Amino acid sequence: MDIWEKLYEAAKEEYHPEDVSPFVYAHHVVCALEAENGAIFTGFCIEGCCGVMNLCAERVAALRMYADSGQTRVKRLIAFRDNAPSKSDPSASGMPCGACREFFLQLDKKNADMEIMLDYQTRQTVLLKDLMPNWWGDERYENEESGMRN
Repeated sequence: MDIWEKLYEAAKEEYHPEDVSPFVYAHHVVCALEAENGAIFTGFCIEGCCGVMNLCAERVAALRMYADSGQTRVKRLIAFRDNAPSKSDPSASGMPCGACREFFLQLDKKNADMEIMLDYQTRQTVLLKDLMPNWWGDERYENEESGMRN
């Protein structure tokens, strides 16, 4: 079993769409990520009518990683609804939304090299930095490293 299968199987366990209440829906999008130390963390999407409750599966997995281990670096990520990500099935997209992409870059600059699963069958991936070229935060990281304040 390769790492992608492990991630897929871990995320799949989170998939069980349910109404938490008449206002909150959860577990309809799932995610698993591999942290820098090789540990796997999972997450699920949760959405509420008020809007402020909404969290994507990717951010829930990242928050679990940080809360449980203090880690901020992600090596690999897979996210999906009821089927693994597939380029031939647009409804099975596993691409993180813009807010999640931004969050991962802000969490750790090394997350730019995070692999994101595009097509589970072929194991095609994309790096986060290829989805976010010329990211605005690179300058802030460079200033931090040189001792300059923003």
